[in-house]
Amino acid sequence: MTTASKSAAASARPAHGLAAPAKFFAAIRPLFGAMTKAQVEGIQAKLAAFAAQGSPLAHVAYGLATSFHETAQRMQPIPEIGRGRNYPYGKPGKHGGQIAYGRGDVQLTWDYNYERADDELGLKGALTSNYDRALETDISAKIMVLGMTEGWFTARKFSTYLPAKGAATPVQFTSARRIINGIDRAEKVAGYAMSFQAALVAGGWA
Repeated sequence: MTTASKSAAASARPAHGLAAPAKFFAAIRPLFGAMTKAQVEGIQAKLAAFAAQGSPLAHVAYGLATSFHETAQRMQPIPEIGRGRNYPYGKPGKHGGQIAYGRGDVQLTWDYNYERADDELGLKGALTSNYDRALETDISAKIMVLGMTEGWFTARKFSTYLPAKGAATPVQFTSARRIINGIDRAEKVAGYAMSFQAALVAGGWA
């Protein structure tokens, strides 16, 4: 390959993201069966959020697996069942008496977490004035990615458990459940992460 050809090939490959999206979706489709347009769009939104952060392979795989589990495979943000009933955060609070029950791919709760997400995403009060904005696909994806990257939810984050380069092992993925929810269904989510990781490799995640 000539120098010019190498340069052209390099410029065709994204700095961050999938080099071959079709191969990724072909590889992950067996996990879903028939995929809906909403599922595809939800995955694309999360991939875009991860690409914007320059996230490594294992982090992306575990984030997608977490959404797959937490949204019951919808890959779209959902509201918490029960809307926080019987939980301390399930009462009218700040910002017009809104209830800070779980919303999104990773169930954002508590007023202070909505405030943090609003600030970190540069939403200038759009989220704190309307918590349901966390149910928008793009906003939810960014909350999930930043929250898991920076440790918003349990003070544990991707880098606590997962490698910055290369593939993660099932054991590492199992431990990473603590980023979100202790060890609840940890092995199950780790299995999903292994499937997403293999699909990302097939799709040439950079």
